[in-house]
Amino acid sequence: MSFETLNLNAQIMRAIKEEGYSEPTPIQAEAIPAVIEGRDLLAAAQTGTGKTAAFTLPMLQKLSAKKGEGKRYIRALVLTPTRELAAQVHQSVRAYGKYLKLKSAEVYGGVSMQPQIRAFRGGVDVLVATPGRLLDHMNQGNVDLSRVEMLVLDEADRMLDMGFINDIKKIISKLPHFRQNLLFSATFSTEIKRLSSSILKDPKMIKVASDNCAAERIKQIVHPVDRAKKADLLSYLIGKNGWSQVLVFTRTKHGADKLSKRLSQDGLPSTSIHGNKTQVARMKALKAFKDGRVRVLVATDVAARGIDIDKLGQVVNFDLPEVAEDYVHRIGRTGRAGNAGEAFSLVCIDEKHLLRRIEKLTQMSIERVRVDGFHPDPSIKAEPAKRGGRGRSSAKRGFSGRSSRSASGSATVKRDRSEFRRKSY
Repeated sequence: MSFETLNLNAQIMRAIKEEGYSEPTPIQAEAIPAVIEGRDLLAAAQTGTGKTAAFTLPMLQKLSAKKGEGKRYIRALVLTPTRELAAQVHQSVRAYGKYLKLKSAEVYGGVSMQPQIRAFRGGVDVLVATPGRLLDHMNQGNVDLSRVEMLVLDEADRMLDMGFINDIKKIISKLPHFRQNLLFSATFSTEIKRLSSSILKDPKMIKVASDNCAAERIKQIVHPVDRAKKADLLSYLIGKNGWSQVLVFTRTKHGADKLSKRLSQDGLPSTSIHGNKTQVARMKALKAFKDGRVRVLVATDVAARGIDIDKLGQVVNFDLPEVAEDYVHRIGRTGRAGNAGEAFSLVCIDEKHLLRRIEKLTQMSIERVRVDGFHPDPSIKAEPAKRGGRGRSSAKRGFSGRSSRSASGSATVKRDRSEFRRKSY
């Protein structure tokens, strides 16, 4: 199938070709006709499947076919969980709609509200926003949502995880009753099904991948290693394999900064991105990474949402995530747009229980590969992480390299809840 068969107008087709695409992905092939027909949509699609274009293209098609008269009103509203994802979606709207007479705007926290207010006053057809900042504008009377024709909830599962459900309900209560609704999620969880039943009307359901199934094109490897040797192993892997662009995940914001500094000291230009950084600093770091001015981007889970680099070859889990589903989102940063990718996890003995959760969720056993010179000390036992910081013994903890199915551990790690504060996003 080609995009030519989807009945998109000439201006959109021109933009698609200039972006270098000729064939739709599976979710695009199913979603685009349904959205153009006016159906509500419930779609389960992992990152990297082309889901942004799956709603952006038909949305632009419908808006351009029905030209408004006089003052512009917000006719399409896209809600995303993070600033980075909002920026990514808005970039797609602009790229695919550059030959259309439509205006779009992005609204998120961490930056001044004044340019956003000026955009509203100038008229907007498509608004891409995070729930928190949009509510701020609504409470101040800056935005009119009374003529929204289409609502898109992108990465709805992540918005629920971040506690946005009440914000979403408040926003929806201000929208017209008759509108088209599109909900995209990585999984069809119980919470997502409950949300969709309250919003969607006779939706078309699309499922392009198994729930929580890591992309088959991504090669996944676990390197057992003592915690104290993780940074050394990471530097060794980057240098030995000649990786030119690596995205590394840590569990905490402090850990991201510390690791970035350490890698730079090892001669590997690095920067970090997390919720404590301003939006300007985060966008600057991301641009430096995309432009190749830094070799390694160290990120926390929430800050990495929306990072979209088609040919990112490697993702490294310096720390395993506490929530197994986050592993799927992390490794989905590579292997995008049909490209192959690699995901490496540096796992110490304290993280064995986290690895078991991931393997249970993905229904696969991840290959263990020991690296010469970094074999873990089998005498080290797992210990719970101490609250408020790791104790002296934790620096020595390792990983036996045995199969996680036969291993046992009781380690627990305090989750960095501050990453999920609404006002930051």
